[in-house]
Amino acid sequence: MTAITWVLAADGSRARIFETQGLKLDLRQVEDIRNPATRAAETAERDREKFARTVAEYLEQSRLHQRFDRLRLAVEPRFLGLLRNHLSGETLKLVYEEVNNDVSNMDTRDIRRQLDRP
Repeated sequence: MTAITWVLAADGSRARIFETQGLKLDLRQVEDIRNPATRAAETAERDREKFARTVAEYLEQSRLHQRFDRLRLAVEPRFLGLLRNHLSGETLKLVYEEVNNDVSNMDTRDIRRQLDRP
């Protein structure tokens, strides 16, 4: 059975989750979570913190329901630190790669290209 990999593309205002079989980059979006506190300007730090908790909780619940076997994070650097603070040790063990790059607003083809770079 091929392992299911989830790719999280996120920043402080949006988190998109894609699913793929194994390590291939045949991405299929399974979730698009938006920060309800997003303003036209920069999102306030406490709103980003709350959004990081929301995204982490979604990932935690999905792990508990065995929806993925591996996790690949393509997350804006500032938000990545917030997110990591809210992920459990069990979920962090499933992270096999972190890409410090904000690809959350790219289309799926461009995300695939960014992640396919050596």
